[in-house]
Amino acid sequence: MKPSVPVVRRGSSLTSQLGLSERVFSSAEDRGMARAVDDGLARVESTLLQEVRFADSIADVTGRYLLDAGGKRVRPMLTLLTAQLGEGGLPEVVQAAAAIEITHLGSLYHDDVMDEAERRRGVPSAQTVWGNSVAILTGDLLFARASQIMAALGERAIRLQANTFERLVLGQLHETVGPQPGDDAIAHYLAVLADKTGSLIATAGQAGIVFSHAPAEFEQAVVDFGERVGIAFQLIDDVLDLSARTEETGKTSGTDIRAGVVTLPLLKLRQRALTDASSAALLARIESHVSVDRDDDADPLDLDEAIAELRDHEVTRETFDEAHRWARDAVAALEPIPDGSVKKALSRFADTIVERSS
Repeated sequence: MKPSVPVVRRGSSLTSQLGLSERVFSSAEDRGMARAVDDGLARVESTLLQEVRFADSIADVTGRYLLDAGGKRVRPMLTLLTAQLGEGGLPEVVQAAAAIEITHLGSLYHDDVMDEAERRRGVPSAQTVWGNSVAILTGDLLFARASQIMAALGERAIRLQANTFERLVLGQLHETVGPQPGDDAIAHYLAVLADKTGSLIATAGQAGIVFSHAPAEFEQAVVDFGERVGIAFQLIDDVLDLSARTEETGKTSGTDIRAGVVTLPLLKLRQRALTDASSAALLARIESHVSVDRDDDADPLDLDEAIAELRDHEVTRETFDEAHRWARDAVAALEPIPDGSVKKALSRFADTIVERSS
């Protein structure tokens, strides 16, 4: 029953996650903060291994599947990082960080079903192995476990989890039904990203403030930071989806486009197509392959060439620039945070999001 999965613990170091060089991140305060976060990440990992266990033998295998496949633990890292503005990695902070990561894991099971994804974290997606129903129910179990952990932390944690979960579901719903008549398609898309990705990253930062008893005036700053970073993250994903460097991204160029998933370059191309004949022609070629009424006799090589053209099109450069703008806005949101190691690391975190190649 259990597929062979390599157990990988990637990104367990704050400095490796952020690519912080000795020159940039070398003071005694910086090193002390990094050690505290790394210690917290080790405790979160141990908590995850304890919490993602189920008495039911099937649920135990399926629930641990994506956890064992690895992951960068970006959200727990952010929780532990913002907690350094308060009393640090208290037990409550570690529990909240684990609950947020489990929530993220649950969302991956559901996302892969919705997107009909074949792989996740280098292994076959859960629904590819066990089918849609088992994958959906596994995601539900993980959401329930995350809620149990948060419930033990009190009413504030329960409300934080419930509000975030509501936004995750609404984001997925709005992505599924698409913009309504009269809606701006690009504004709708960015709002979906804020809910689907930004909300959980924002909650990760917020939890670090709340459960470390940091000053309340820092809370909104890290919420705004996290949501904007989440949008930047997804916009860079849209650019990377078109990358020809499959050995770095791990995906076929244009995977999302081929699956009919909306991305910002495609939305911008549709906008350009209203007034530009060459953009309209490129859009028509792409949609002839991926639309509901696609031409099944169309040459697949033409789609490869069209995706390459989209990669080099100005709309993809605009998407890249938009991602960087959101990252800059995220850093600007940190203005209330005092200068020091935490603010430096958060700023570097935003830079790393838009500098990544996979």
